Amino acid sequence: MKKLLQISLGIVTSVGGFLETGLIATSTQAGAAFGYSLIWAVLLGTICLIFLVEMSGRFAIASHYTIADGVRDRFGSNMYIVMLAVTLIVNLMVLAAEIGGVSLALQFVTGWSFQWWALPVAFAVWLLLWRGTFGIIEDGVSFLGLLALSFVVAMFVMRPPWGEVAKGALPMLPDKDGLHYAFIAVGILGAVISPYLFFFYSSGAIEDKWDKSYFGINRAIAVLGMSFGAVISVAIIVLAAMIYPQHGIEDVQGYEQIAMILTPAFGGWGLYLFSGSLMITCFGAALEVSLAQSYLMAQGFGWNWSESARPKSDPAFSLVYTISILIAVIPITAGLDPLQVTIFSMAITAVSLPFGVVPFIFLMNDRKYVGEHVNGPIGNAVVLFVIGLAFLFAVVTIPLQIWGG
Repeated sequence: MKKLLQISLGIVTSVGGFLETGLIATSTQAGAAFGYSLIWAVLLGTICLIFLVEMSGRFAIASHYTIADGVRDRFGSNMYIVMLAVTLIVNLMVLAAEIGGVSLALQFVTGWSFQWWALPVAFAVWLLLWRGTFGIIEDGVSFLGLLALSFVVAMFVMRPPWGEVAKGALPMLPDKDGLHYAFIAVGILGAVISPYLFFFYSSGAIEDKWDKSYFGINRAIAVLGMSFGAVISVAIIVLAAMIYPQHGIEDVQGYEQIAMILTPAFGGWGLYLFSGSLMITCFGAALEVSLAQSYLMAQGFGWNWSESARPKSDPAFSLVYTISILIAVIPITAGLDPLQVTIFSMAITAVSLPFGVVPFIFLMNDRKYVGEHVNGPIGNAVVLFVIGLAFLFAVVTIPLQIWGG
């Protein structure tokens, strides 16, 4: 019974980690601009993420290492520093986007500009990290993310053409604006396969002291949890495809437009349901990204680390997430458009994926660390293919998108 509960909690936790401002923004843009035709990007990214999350849990159980520990031990300090630098920079951009998402949700509810909310939101994230435990962050906050199921309910209320929706699961060439299509696909893949997710997950497995009896639970959480989040993301694409083109909107320019996505299904309550979903999921993601920053630094440099410990027992660990939050809140306080921050950070995430994923794949094929639990050829092939595709799309489309814009 205890382990069944952990599976349930793991599934719930995936909402806070999987669904956040990146997927909400990119999925809405995908549906508005290209209808159902980019659903395949969510599904492809989710399949890759399922493999990566399962691998990160399996690695922690079999080796008693986190991913950061393993990369430093296997490849040495120089390789680890490169991975660390790239990941920390990308995570800071993602963290800024999450703080912006929470701040915008509060703006929609109160009418006060998101800039005024940025510092209080950042302080709330820091305070919960400072005073909370890993269990509270992993389960308590993420449980509230179930509010995001309102997107799925709204999809069924709107009664989409299911045949057209199903066609979107298969990759297809667009009949217009191929560059923008590819750029949004990059953003979706970057949002789905954010490296902080599996770095956080492997550290959580160590924090929770998973042993060999958890291999099955780990697999169930990876498959069911990530799939659960993907359903919500697909629902957002479907809603956007049904709503925005009818109002002449094919290029979503700001969160003010995204905020109305639930209104056709729920009326006046739609704005509050959207705001609540955005606020809770982004807040949960901000906590996870901040912790991932501290885990990476502490594990790489051999510091004490544990979110469940008091800050005075691991001061360097606490200092990293404190500094990360202070840096990330600056662009939002300065008034930088949170949607643009989000879209750019998701695209850059896609570029950064090989730096964290490729060394990890080497670890998962090294019997010194995982023994008989090494990867099979299918897992290796799927992950490397999707990561390579995301990277290729990103390096081609980002310069063209910036130059074209």
